[in-house]
Amino acid sequence: MLTHRPYGIEHPYAASPDQRVPALPLTGESVRLGVVVTGEVDRVVCEWGSLELAMEPTSAAAADAAALAGGEGHLSEAQAKSLGADGAWSLKTPPVTEPVKYRFHAQGAGGSETTEWFEVSPASWVSTGGEVRGGEGRVNEVEWLVSAERVHRARFSFGLGAGDHLVGFGERYDSLDQRGRALDAVVFEQYKSQGVHGRTYLPMPFAHVVDESGRGWGFHVRTSRRTWYSSDESTLTVEVALGDEPVVDLGIYEGSATEVLKEFLDEVGRAEELPAWVFRLWASGNEWNTQELVMARMDAHRDLAIPVGAVVIEAWSDEEGITIWRDARYEVTADGSAHRASDFEYRPDGAWPDPKAMIDELHARGIKVILWQIPLQKTEFDTGQVAADAEAMVRDGHAVLEADGTAYHNRGWWFPKALMPDLSVQRTRDWWTEKRRYLVEDLDVDGFKTDGGEHAWGHDLVYADGKLGDEGNNLYPVHYARTFGDLLRSAGKAPVTFSRSGFTGSQAHGIYWAGDEDSTWEAFRSSVTAGLTAASCGIVYWGWDLAGFSGPVPDAELYLRAAAASVFMPIMQYHSEFNHHQLPLRDRTPWHVAETTGDDRVIPLFRTYADLRERLVPYLTSQAAKTITTDRPLMRPLFFDHPTDPEIWNHPHQYFLGDALLVNPVLEPGATTWTTYLPDGDWIDIWTGKPVPPGLTTREVPLEIVPVYCRTANWPEIADLFA
Repeated sequence: MLTHRPYGIEHPYAASPDQRVPALPLTGESVRLGVVVTGEVDRVVCEWGSLELAMEPTSAAAADAAALAGGEGHLSEAQAKSLGADGAWSLKTPPVTEPVKYRFHAQGAGGSETTEWFEVSPASWVSTGGEVRGGEGRVNEVEWLVSAERVHRARFSFGLGAGDHLVGFGERYDSLDQRGRALDAVVFEQYKSQGVHGRTYLPMPFAHVVDESGRGWGFHVRTSRRTWYSSDESTLTVEVALGDEPVVDLGIYEGSATEVLKEFLDEVGRAEELPAWVFRLWASGNEWNTQELVMARMDAHRDLAIPVGAVVIEAWSDEEGITIWRDARYEVTADGSAHRASDFEYRPDGAWPDPKAMIDELHARGIKVILWQIPLQKTEFDTGQVAADAEAMVRDGHAVLEADGTAYHNRGWWFPKALMPDLSVQRTRDWWTEKRRYLVEDLDVDGFKTDGGEHAWGHDLVYADGKLGDEGNNLYPVHYARTFGDLLRSAGKAPVTFSRSGFTGSQAHGIYWAGDEDSTWEAFRSSVTAGLTAASCGIVYWGWDLAGFSGPVPDAELYLRAAAASVFMPIMQYHSEFNHHQLPLRDRTPWHVAETTGDDRVIPLFRTYADLRERLVPYLTSQAAKTITTDRPLMRPLFFDHPTDPEIWNHPHQYFLGDALLVNPVLEPGATTWTTYLPDGDWIDIWTGKPVPPGLTTREVPLEIVPVYCRTANWPEIADLFA
């Protein structure tokens, strides 16, 4: 078998060994052509126009493997391995100056093989070719990337003032102000170190331009295709991938940051108010994979008097179809139809002997239950319900398709080769969620952790709503969260979904967390930035795995600083990664952190934080409601309130939590004092109740303190919370 795919696996940041790089060359640019050969061959050549070019054995570039892996941990090897391939051959072509046809020939002891013909047309940037709509008075220097086939991209610029700041582009981990940085907007699962790599699960082609006058403006590239951004001392340059119609549609919004955000959310949708319980502490561990373990963790919360409001159960299912509790007995529905609760029998000695009784008991304790999901259907099983469901997905037209009409199989490293339900249309959303309906209606589950959603790779994938992959892939996580929100609504429950990936439109669909991160101070800082940038784009309900979820258990200082900061974020939750049940355990429960670190301060301080969080629930609930009606973010960067104050940009990790509180998390180890910048106004230190003048103020920060200051006008209504 001789394989060449001009676009390869379409990983957005790495090349696979069977592709053309670049897939679309500029006129006069050479390309690297790659093929993968199975079986022994002596010679591989490329027929390139009238030339015959010899190819050489090769392997995936180290840089590409690193780009795919994207982090340390038990999953990175799988990621890197999925990029490489035995039997890879490559060559570099002469410069491409006109359309060229090419094909490959392999010769060996077993005979010879020749591929089909491929064609590549070079492209050039020219001044005509399409239309920009909506950018009058702002757009400059418009160019179009044109080949003999079509117009592929637009490129244009916005003028920037010397003091302008760029904030937005979805959830970003590396910097609040993106001025001077290069980035793109494509949904991608960056497994850890997002702040280092500049990639994100939740991009948006939207940003604020905050100028020194306090008015500013913003823009939205109205597309779900990939976009790119770079800026310098005077210009923001934007590139936009195009479809069949060479048109760029821009929204330009003038005014304050709140006015800009309001206009944007008027177009794309905004959050709906969720119940107060979402603001209580959430608890989770990937290895809590039995009813006994879940109840033991919740018993420990009770016995240690650490209040908890929700438990996220990740490892509940058979890990095949993610619809049935592991060890349940049932009859397979051969046609792939949904089960009802009465179809299952639970073994007394099984992992989950009585899920309904467990959920009822948790509810009696005031604890809500969230179950994990993934929008993929495994295909490595020949029998059983998962095989029947996979067959039904393809047979009945519920799968995302390749360009040739066959079912798409996940090209990524997580759940490889799995099918992906086409959630772009209602019929498949209904089919997919009907299998999970008994969980909500009969077992009384309260929400779903809608994990993943970044699995669609391929510009020519086919969706049932008529979109191809270049336009539909970024929208997939929006459909995904909507699908489970609608399931919950249909059962009379609040649409509590807990997602990490998204795009424009995700604002209207549930809760988000910052994704996979290590337990490091660097990850702590980048997660705060992620929360602020997401909020700047209209994400209201947001949190992170406090102190990180991956790697060794964090030391007591990092854990407690992160927990203290999380008290003053929209969502407070801890979580730990799957560690193959190896010892030592990596649970992020406060008692396990205390045992692992030997620090007897952990449990009493965490209890103090959790108690304070309970007292803050009414404030957070009322402020979230206010955010939804005013579009002033709940976790709010300082520029929303003080855009004309240049000093705020020197303190990018400070933020307002609602209208009353200014928060400045301690983000460095070993700190005994911490300096906060207080803008103009009257302030009170919440821990002392004493007034503090505006300007730079330094206070002592023992582990029980995260610097938080209250506007004096709001102090009477919330002073009792901190008494």
